[in-house]
Amino acid sequence: MDFHIDFSPPDISEEEIEAVAETLRSGWITTGPKTKLFERKIADFCENKRAVCLNSATACMEMVLRLFNIGSGDEVITSAYTYSASCSVIRHVGATPILIDTAKNSFEMDYNALEKAITPKTRAIIPVDIGGVMCDYKQILNIVNQKKSIFSPKTEMPGTLGMQSALGRILILSDAAHSFGAKRDEFISGSAADFTCFSFHAVKNLTTAEGGALTWKNIPAISDESIYRYFMLLSLHGQSKDALEKTKLGTWDYDIKFPGFKCNMTDIMASLGLVQLKRYPLLQKRRHEIIERYNNALKNANISTLNHYSSSYKSSGHLYCVRLIGKDETFRNSVIDEMSKHGISTNVHYKPLPMHTAYKNLGFKIEDFPNAYNLYRNEITLPLHTLLSDPQIDYIANTLIKLIARTY
Repeated sequence: MDFHIDFSPPDISEEEIEAVAETLRSGWITTGPKTKLFERKIADFCENKRAVCLNSATACMEMVLRLFNIGSGDEVITSAYTYSASCSVIRHVGATPILIDTAKNSFEMDYNALEKAITPKTRAIIPVDIGGVMCDYKQILNIVNQKKSIFSPKTEMPGTLGMQSALGRILILSDAAHSFGAKRDEFISGSAADFTCFSFHAVKNLTTAEGGALTWKNIPAISDESIYRYFMLLSLHGQSKDALEKTKLGTWDYDIKFPGFKCNMTDIMASLGLVQLKRYPLLQKRRHEIIERYNNALKNANISTLNHYSSSYKSSGHLYCVRLIGKDETFRNSVIDEMSKHGISTNVHYKPLPMHTAYKNLGFKIEDFPNAYNLYRNEITLPLHTLLSDPQIDYIANTLIKLIARTY
């Protein structure tokens, strides 16, 4: 049986294509009514009052840090086991990244190490939801509250909202690029952290080709509308009116409140996202079926996998992460090569940040993150997407079983 199996192609139906075509025919293709509707739908889905859609999850995270006036002299903690975006945004605003190891044999950050890493300079923590499984935000909040006495808000610039003073503690900013639709304890992703950022990149469970969204929990001292308006300013050059507002008769005039950024979502992207969101329950159901089929096929193999479902959480089912027990980086890489020869595209999630040049140049050493390295050295990610057929899933699993039984 010959297959060519891509790692993560987008699941695009004729309904998405027609929705995009309709937007193209409408005469309005940048930020407009479709984007605003998509924001309302995202907020409803995540059980929040407001949401903001931008052009990437990276932009969402950076805009939150800027909302909180985090910059030079501040520290922001994140995991060493993540993609660069979780940490690069810290550098973008001029703050100092503090990387911590994962817990042993876990994709989640080491919460004990997190607690020890907090200093009076700590302004934010960026937990990372890997593969679709949410972090333990209850535990993170407990840690933050225990450290409340050493937190002192900065004097914020005129014209800002005073977010640090309003929150009164370290910001919890979730990198939820993988976890849209996931649940843990009583929280759906988007309602657990203070602010949550999602990715709608082409390889994600819900896609707008590029794009992202952010949601937030209510902060009593500051209205949701004030926060929303500030994000609109941040994401569109600090301009007091967006393009849609300026098209109304006699309303061309506007002000630039401050030199902002340019990272808005377009209606083309939002029209794609609206259909994806409508289809999302069925897409998630299929992901659950695929995970269960993999689990059954691989239950006797000498591997461990990311656990997507437990009594306390339900994953979004984004990645099927496999660890080859007792194997090393060389063996894992040989399996990836052989899988490719069998027509199967795989990946690795993740190469820890201290192994990359950019972070080595900041002084990080992988030797200081042994748990993250041990995760990476034998991790291989199998295709998990809703275009997979059952025979393809079986073929992938059986091929992996045969290959890891060989000696290289």
